[in-house]
Amino acid sequence: MVLMPVPADPTISFSVQFAVGSQNDPPGKEGLAFLTGAMLTDAATEARSLDQIFAALYPLAASYSMRVDRERSTLTGRVHRDNLDAYLELYTDAFLHPKFAAADFERVRSDAVNELENTLRYSSDEELGKAALNGLAFRGTPYAHPTEGTVAGLKAATLDDVRAFYRQHYTAGNVLLGIGGGFDDAVVARMKAAVKRLPAGATTAAPSISPTTTADRSAVLIDKPGADASISFGFPIDVHRGDKDFYALWVANSWLGEHRNQSSHLFHVIREIRGLNYGDYSYIEAFPEGGERSMPPVNVPRRAQLFEIWVRTLPNANAPFALRAALRELKKLVDDGMTAEDFELTRTFLKKYSLHFAETTSARLGYAMDDKFYGIDGEGHLARFRRMMDELTLEDVNAAIKKHLQYKDLKIAIVTGDAANIRAALTSDAPTPVTYTTPKSDEVMKEDREIAAVPFAISAERIGSVPVTEAFER
Repeated sequence: MVLMPVPADPTISFSVQFAVGSQNDPPGKEGLAFLTGAMLTDAATEARSLDQIFAALYPLAASYSMRVDRERSTLTGRVHRDNLDAYLELYTDAFLHPKFAAADFERVRSDAVNELENTLRYSSDEELGKAALNGLAFRGTPYAHPTEGTVAGLKAATLDDVRAFYRQHYTAGNVLLGIGGGFDDAVVARMKAAVKRLPAGATTAAPSISPTTTADRSAVLIDKPGADASISFGFPIDVHRGDKDFYALWVANSWLGEHRNQSSHLFHVIREIRGLNYGDYSYIEAFPEGGERSMPPVNVPRRAQLFEIWVRTLPNANAPFALRAALRELKKLVDDGMTAEDFELTRTFLKKYSLHFAETTSARLGYAMDDKFYGIDGEGHLARFRRMMDELTLEDVNAAIKKHLQYKDLKIAIVTGDAANIRAALTSDAPTPVTYTTPKSDEVMKEDREIAAVPFAISAERIGSVPVTEAFER
């Protein structure tokens, strides 16, 4: 159990987390974990219809929601303590007494299929590219498909499958309870009693996640007629919160491409100097919904992480150049490391910036729940992060870069409306100069000639192409 008392907070935050996620989807029924989670929060309970649940929550100014990720499914909620009794009846019913009505299941499944067929494929090319990269980097593992599943997997899942999945994984032995805010011992006792009423069962075994490594690069093009280019590339890394190298890598990553940070290096090179796109960022751990959030998310802990560079959407004609520019900066970081000046500036920035990672009780509770997953005892990740910013040295950071980052075994995903020409550029390795609408300095033009000739180093047989209509179909 995770308890985070904040007596001055008039609200209480709850987290009921189950050790199950999309990695536990049975083969051929990818999306079953997602459907099961949705049937707990977007469907009726035995006592109330969904409309009645919404009507009961509205005067409480409260809600609850489920996040199904790779490793964990987390039901979170928050309520003012004056409305606690009415809220807890609704909140605990959600995970203890789901009705699993057929009409709800058909609606939930239809919505999930629509999320893949329409929203992911056609609403955000950046998220589409990131999902494609994840599929390429973790091909052959239970991490490969989106957390929502695949179109075929969702359509194959049945209501009986959902009921069986719930009985197997939503058990008293597979749950972690978290409470934060202005609660008392009586609240703790009530929630402990509630989770004890779950079916008996052991902790769900985690499947092996062993992505394949190669000595060279590979790419997948999502062929989407009429689309500009959205680029994601990277590779799996084995470093996690709590490890000293994780914090060292965060310093390097923050300098390279801190999310939404306009002073980071990639942003400066690609966006600020050249104006090629809106933004360019990098990551050392999962950052879903990157286009919608500023701070790192909680409740997405993973055993296998992905180093990723995200080159936001730009015209197809400039995509090869922008990819080369990002590849060049990654290579320079790996080969040369950080400078003393950049190291000092970045860690000074992070000591202050990290104070914004968890500004609410709910967020701090989420981090504390994640600490349990990563086995971080004592001070916790947030406090350790700030302490490490004082203790790390430049040598620590550059050693972590050498150990964990590389630029040879790269996976590259590009959503593009010009797949044929992008493929030709990747395989020919001919220079890909960029043209500007406004003149650039001689210094920039000189550097551009170097960037335009950076090797892609991808053989034709290692470039796949998927029509957007077939993305995440199976």
